[in-house]
Amino acid sequence: MLQERTEPAWIDAFETMLRRCALQPGDTVAILGETQSRPVLLELARLAAARLGARSFTLTLPSVFSASEPVSRSTGASPAIQQLAPVIAALAGCVLVVDCTVEGLMHAPELPSILQGNGTSQPRIVYVSNEHPEALARLLPDDATEARVKDHIKRVRGAQSMRVTSAAGTDLSISLQDAVVGGNWGSTIRPGTLTHWPGGLVLAFPAAGSVNGTLVLAEGDVNLTFKRYIERAITLTIADDHVTRIDGRGVDAELLRSHFAAWNEKEAYAVSHVGYGLNDAARWDSMALYDKRDFNGTELRAFAGNFLYSTGANEVAGRHTRGHFDFPLRHCTVTLDGRTVIDAGQVVP
Repeated sequence: MLQERTEPAWIDAFETMLRRCALQPGDTVAILGETQSRPVLLELARLAAARLGARSFTLTLPSVFSASEPVSRSTGASPAIQQLAPVIAALAGCVLVVDCTVEGLMHAPELPSILQGNGTSQPRIVYVSNEHPEALARLLPDDATEARVKDHIKRVRGAQSMRVTSAAGTDLSISLQDAVVGGNWGSTIRPGTLTHWPGGLVLAFPAAGSVNGTLVLAEGDVNLTFKRYIERAITLTIADDHVTRIDGRGVDAELLRSHFAAWNEKEAYAVSHVGYGLNDAARWDSMALYDKRDFNGTELRAFAGNFLYSTGANEVAGRHTRGHFDFPLRHCTVTLDGRTVIDAGQVVP
């Protein structure tokens, strides 16, 4: 297990990320954490902001625990703010928020109020994924990834449909009409936006009733909520956005069926977002080299050529749930209006 201490190379990495977010001397920076955050991430953000002459403050909130719901991981919605108005106001008044909460503010209910700003300015937010700093330093944002993601955002926004197939048996049809499409490359300079580091993927949140077909989680694909490589294939039947059947033998399928059912709500079976990874520096095999506590898995969401299928909350479709799965799949072919953008797991130039 790697040690979590302040290393000069890791301060350098945070400084690079903040420079790409256009942080200037005198800018106000909120470093948001919770009691279960990695202390080293908060410290690295503070030191890097100080190097750039920014004025920072650290806000650490109590982590929230629930005994009334299943164990939840990778929700993308930190519950730490708890609608506290003074906290929202403090974050909304900053130039930049460095979000070091465990799950991040991406789907948090307070996010729109924070991004609206305080009437005179709007903050931008960078969620530092809850990784060991060694992984973050390997996956710094860069010009090539930014350009590639921006190009593919335009492609997905301009398409009416996405189809995903694989030799393992995946055959998924996705309507992109009325979908909300975005992506990130690990930094942001635009007020009122959120990104996450590491970055390098494009995503679509489909409207209700847009996804149908078969999704096969083959050997070597990933269940990131469990931080586990799939060892025996699982076939998901998807109708009108929802997983309606889970076919497969072995512990992978049993765990999936058990955790889906534990939420006891239809929304947990529904699609959250679909997309694909574009980061050449990210590696599919990296999860094998980390302890679970050292690893959040954003790298596997972003490695170039993966197809990412996620279940859970989807504001575009009007669905809200804390149940969430992220499945990065290898060796898939992704087409947009019949034009191939990912060919058997390889990004088409």
